[in-house]
Amino acid sequence: MTETVDVPSRVPPLVLITGPESLLAERALASILDELRVTTPDLEVVRLHPATYEPGALAAHTAPSLFGGDKAIVVHDLDEAPEELQQDLLSYLAAPLEPGVTLVVGHKSGQRGKKVLDTLKKSRARILEAPLVKSDRDKSDFATHEFRAARRRVTPEAVAALVDAVGKDLRELAAACQQLVADTTGVIDDKTVERYHGGKVEATGFRVADAALAGDTGEALRLVRHAIATGLDPVPIVAVLAQQLRQLVRVGGAGRGRSADIARELGMAPWQVDRARRALGGWTSDALGRCIQAVAAADFEVKGGGRDPVYAVERVLLTITRERHAG
Repeated sequence: MTETVDVPSRVPPLVLITGPESLLAERALASILDELRVTTPDLEVVRLHPATYEPGALAAHTAPSLFGGDKAIVVHDLDEAPEELQQDLLSYLAAPLEPGVTLVVGHKSGQRGKKVLDTLKKSRARILEAPLVKSDRDKSDFATHEFRAARRRVTPEAVAALVDAVGKDLRELAAACQQLVADTTGVIDDKTVERYHGGKVEATGFRVADAALAGDTGEALRLVRHAIATGLDPVPIVAVLAQQLRQLVRVGGAGRGRSADIARELGMAPWQVDRARRALGGWTSDALGRCIQAVAAADFEVKGGGRDPVYAVERVLLTITRERHAG
């Protein structure tokens, strides 16, 4: 007869998930629970939330059960925890840990719960980071990793187009990556992204901005008129114009270094630096300054300060293309 040997879980009894990016925190928690279920398919998961926590609940859930079985206690949002929950956590951490219980604590940011955090770290908890994905460089790295994890090849231009189209929200960016992986075959390039996400607000705004910064008056006006005719609000278009002009100024003032080094210094993605450098040809700093002032005035008008938002957008596009040719 073959003897069955229980394989112990590699997850330690204490886990800390720290950082404000909710998608990454949720994925970290899911990975811990999946790892625990490898050895305990019927794992019991108990979730404790600060808003509904009752004193003593942690002790009750971690107490040995007559029926046995492993258990994961997930404490959400320690940074919002009342004093009672923090004290119960400290009491649990001060006593010998219960066998078969994995305590997972989530903490977004801030000083609340710091004593519990310090105690978890001193107790050698496994620490999983969920840092804020904010810069376009970080979003590009995130998207690239999503495709790599799915074993799909993607071009840098496709990543750039995807971040331009859906990069405001990390969840939407992750969903877009998953959609492209599921619905396409072969190498994912910028044409693939355009086919699926070319109608997005951000993508339309970037095409208008690219045409304007290149001095193509006819194309810029054609794109913006079509966008507005199909229901796009002028506000995000002006916002993209402002963002692109600021990037030109920042990249123009950063010198001639390697794109990767400048991107790291400015908190941008290397492809953004390359794009800005290509767009800078023919521009002077004075012309860029006048365009930034014009966009600021247009921003005021499209947000209610003017009588005709559409006219304000077209006028600022004419200003930008005129300054481009004057330079």
